[in-house]
Amino acid sequence: MKKIKLPHTLALIFLIMLVAALLTWIIPGGQYDRVENKDKREVVVSDSFHYVENNPQGLFSVLKSPIRGMEETANIIGFILIIGGVFSIVQYTGAITAFIRRLSQKLEGRESLVIPVGVFMFAIFGAVFGMSEEVIPFVLIFIPLSLTLGYDSIVGVSIPFLGAGLGFAGAILNPFTIGIAQGIAELPLFSGLAYRLIVWLIITSIGIISIMRYARKIKKNPELSPVYELDQKRAERTSIREGDESHLDLNKKLIMILLGLIVIVMVFGVMRYKWFIQEIAALFLGLGLLSGIIARLSINDIANKFVEGARDLIGAALIVGFARTILIISQDGMIIDTIMYKLSGLISHFHPVIAAQMMFLMQTCINFFVPSGSGQAALTMPIMAPLSDLIGVTRQTAVLAFQMGDGFTNMIIPTSGVTMGVLGMAKIPWDKWARWLLPIEIILFLTGLILLIPAVLMHWGPF
Repeated sequence: MKKIKLPHTLALIFLIMLVAALLTWIIPGGQYDRVENKDKREVVVSDSFHYVENNPQGLFSVLKSPIRGMEETANIIGFILIIGGVFSIVQYTGAITAFIRRLSQKLEGRESLVIPVGVFMFAIFGAVFGMSEEVIPFVLIFIPLSLTLGYDSIVGVSIPFLGAGLGFAGAILNPFTIGIAQGIAELPLFSGLAYRLIVWLIITSIGIISIMRYARKIKKNPELSPVYELDQKRAERTSIREGDESHLDLNKKLIMILLGLIVIVMVFGVMRYKWFIQEIAALFLGLGLLSGIIARLSINDIANKFVEGARDLIGAALIVGFARTILIISQDGMIIDTIMYKLSGLISHFHPVIAAQMMFLMQTCINFFVPSGSGQAALTMPIMAPLSDLIGVTRQTAVLAFQMGDGFTNMIIPTSGVTMGVLGMAKIPWDKWARWLLPIEIILFLTGLILLIPAVLMHWGPF
């Protein structure tokens, strides 16, 4: 039986753009009023929904939207290109290859420890300071490590990306989701810590077990990997194979120490000074320049390798810009608020347990159109918080429904700039990633439904 081949990721996104434009002709236009809250963030006003004149999006509007998508995601696009250029320089020095070879020798017989330790570490980052875009550089480190240890690039992506994503979904102190959502819901900041910790542990454990089971299978039979052929070509390009004569000399050790220091400074800056893409890009650009100097590369070599690395990620940058267009088309067509209004109206008719689960389902649907934790919180929580009072669900439970609905699907939806950026960086087609991740997503979704039941039954409150 011939295997069905999905279209290229860019083509797939364009098809979704056309579907979004079609919906603007079918779904009535609607809008909530919006005001600026005490944190200077624009939020919707509950009970202010009103229908407005339809604004259907035609083909010309669809064709204009990619350039707007690139404008709105210029920071992520620039970040991806800079990171690609920097790691091309570092890779050229041989430091990463030599370090990974030494590390793989040290881990011989204990390779599987990399997965639980790595996922657990990134899950903490996701849960505490909302690691998202910051995970992109780590993909370029964990993929070659994963290949050297006998796994595949899916495992290499999963350790940092799924780890951070799981932590984001089961967040404990994430200021971008819990902080904003609890503030809008008028709950004490980062309250409900005990049950959130249980949720985080369960979600993280599911991720670790799922990745380890898959890794063991691939270790036994590499050809079962959906990216087996891609990884064969990758291994040839990066020279991470038997017989590689890279040695971890003093210069390479200095470069890896510098990389470690950059990561520590990045984590400190994000947590202490709220650094974001600009500051992190500056750190890694400094890493690239200093690595070239330490390796005694010429200025031309540094510049050429930087351009080569950035050029390799043009496809990833385009995908990020195109992915944003689904939100742009939906916003211009005035259908997002209408969808939210209709879904929230359905929730009020159910038993509190089912209503909480419907909230989770609604947040999952909205996340496809608004793949931003802070943006989704500002859009939905002003409606979900008072609605939860009416249907017998605590506001704390409504926040949990939001964070899981936002977090789980962020790891798979093609409208997420971070997801598409990570996959573009890893050169893994979205359809292969989606097929692999879908069973885990189903498990996580069912787990989310179950985790909401105790929250409702115990009337989970502020503390």
